[in-house]
Amino acid sequence: MDWQNIKFNEDGLIPAVVQDAQSKEVLTLAYMNEESLKKTLETKETWFWSRSRQELWHKGETSGNKQQVVDIVYDCDGDALLVKVIPAGPACHNGRYSCFTDSLLNGAGGEKAAEDGALKSRFDIINRLEQVIASREAEMPEGAYTTYLFTNGVDKILKKVGEEAGEVIIAAKNRSHDELQWEVADLVFHTLVLLREQKLPLDDVLRVLEERHAK
Repeated sequence: MDWQNIKFNEDGLIPAVVQDAQSKEVLTLAYMNEESLKKTLETKETWFWSRSRQELWHKGETSGNKQQVVDIVYDCDGDALLVKVIPAGPACHNGRYSCFTDSLLNGAGGEKAAEDGALKSRFDIINRLEQVIASREAEMPEGAYTTYLFTNGVDKILKKVGEEAGEVIIAAKNRSHDELQWEVADLVFHTLVLLREQKLPLDDVLRVLEERHAK
């Protein structure tokens, strides 16, 4: 890492935005000093500087909700970091997947636009599904179907993917658009759950499609 490009403020700190490398959800904002940044690079897990306690802290050391670092990039001015991670549990101290949950425009949860169906593009629902699946894996809310899948593990998820693929075939053979759209939706959902369980970003799959298309 080129330390000459990193600009710590007058307190020796730099803000670090932590992002889920798979879902792209922003998880939290914390601060690093030179020592915590070095530890993060060495251990590939997030370390921060606590401004309130005036000490280093290793994310997940007591809670177990550690964050495996995939990449760290800095902005054009070198005075802010984007830390891309694979989280093992909630990022927020209140047990939520992300610290950023309440919207100044849309109220608690910030989900009014989605509830109104105001999607920005035809693929926004895929992004939202990724985020919901990621939050379910982190928080494991009781009674949620996705929690049930993650609790039962990869074999259960694979079974569901196989079942849904078979139902897609049957629906297509039946020439039923209504049936087919439901079954394809189920297959897409369970495939996204599988990608999350495997820690494989959807971006990697899309990149393969781009590479194939370019040939």
